[in-house]
Amino acid sequence: MANTYTQMNVHAVFSVKGRGNFISDKWSEQLHRYIAGTLNETNNYSLAVNGYRDHVHIFFELSTSCSVSTVLQNVKSKSSKWINQQRLAGGKFEWQTGYSAFTYSRSQRENVINYIIDQKRHHGKRSFKDEYLELLRKNEIEYDDAYLFDFYD
Repeated sequence: MANTYTQMNVHAVFSVKGRGNFISDKWSEQLHRYIAGTLNETNNYSLAVNGYRDHVHIFFELSTSCSVSTVLQNVKSKSSKWINQQRLAGGKFEWQTGYSAFTYSRSQRENVINYIIDQKRHHGKRSFKDEYLELLRKNEIEYDDAYLFDFYD
């Protein structure tokens, strides 16, 4: 009997909804750990989770039993609920609708992990909007400006 073998490394990016609900340095590490745990509990192996004030990057090995959209719906739903239950944000916390997801080969994993880990230094030099548009261009994804995140510069 044949088995199923996969190697699907997914880098996803999603953004905070609303200017008043930025991710604080005081609780961002807790949030990233929570998201990593949420990935792992659904058999999606967390490789890196990090971000900056208005967005999060997650890099994970996708399980054969899940779709990317299901994983992201679960991560965003559970993490926003957790933030609200802990009363970490100034008001009701929400993620913006949508996300972007990119796949990478195993040989690219270390570079992607380092890129995600280095978010704070990275955003000392450039905005999330510039970073995001570059990711879309590098991955040759056509987009319409009307359907991008609301960016908070």
